[in-house]
Amino acid sequence: MVLQGKTPSAPPAVQRVLIDDNDAGQRIDNFLVRVCKGVPKSLIYRILRSGEVRVNKGRIDQTYRLAAGDEVRIPPLRLAEKADKAPVPGREFPILFEDEALLAINKPAGTAVHGGSGVSFGVIEQLRQQRPQQRFLELAHRLDRETSGILLIGKKRSALNRLHDVLREGGLDKRYLALVVGKWPNPVQHIKLALTKYLTEEGERRVAVDKDGKASHSIVRLVARWERFSLVEVQIKTGRTHQIRVHLTHLGFPLAGDDKYGDFALNRALQKEGLKRMFLHAASLVVPHPVSGEPLSLSAPLPDELAAFVARLDEKEARTYG
Repeated sequence: MVLQGKTPSAPPAVQRVLIDDNDAGQRIDNFLVRVCKGVPKSLIYRILRSGEVRVNKGRIDQTYRLAAGDEVRIPPLRLAEKADKAPVPGREFPILFEDEALLAINKPAGTAVHGGSGVSFGVIEQLRQQRPQQRFLELAHRLDRETSGILLIGKKRSALNRLHDVLREGGLDKRYLALVVGKWPNPVQHIKLALTKYLTEEGERRVAVDKDGKASHSIVRLVARWERFSLVEVQIKTGRTHQIRVHLTHLGFPLAGDDKYGDFALNRALQKEGLKRMFLHAASLVVPHPVSGEPLSLSAPLPDELAAFVARLDEKEARTYG
């Protein structure tokens, strides 16, 4: 739709796009960022402010929400020439649920949900490549790269908007399984510690407990306990970045295998014992279906490598709980 600027022989041209139900309800600035692949956001907002983008032949501002039947005029855009990028390999992922509005997959550990921050592509780009006939595929939420488990993807704009509403309203029951270092003491414990983001000297994103940060709430339930480790289920009432990892580490129970907040010396030893990743898995989720409103209950079993590590713990250590 928008010329990427790789060859000078094909001059960019005005594009006119007719909005259908998939794009209805989206803000014009977000729509242009998605459609104009590779165009800097600064340029997107400049052409909006200058009136070069028109909807139904009239000027609009960046907050305008598109309606079905709108005609959007996008001016010619040319980018500097750049080398061809390596193609994104299409890939399907284990499907937990799918209908015309929603896709739920079991994301493997080690796979980012989207490209960026040094990652060329992720789950969503691979799914789009694998399903070229699917006009709309967008992430409803995110999982850390090293976290496995349930990931929701909207197949319609209206469904995605409803899922986002549910997330904001706290109507989603999402639970993780995590293996922590140490003996977790309580059968049920609420953690309410505010969190804030910061950058390390190396420019890496981190999160810390901070009384002036954003309110964060986790509910931890003890599942099993051994001499060295505890298996817990964590229900998140807020969806802050790295929330589970930081909450548990702050209380003295880092996640086994966590390479950002964990016990790094122990992590190296655990690799020799067979645990080569962070033990955090999005195991269950209950959400109102974005179309019918009926409760949709999803579950994803522990990946083989995590289940095998739990089995080895049972062989080596007696359970003191569970």
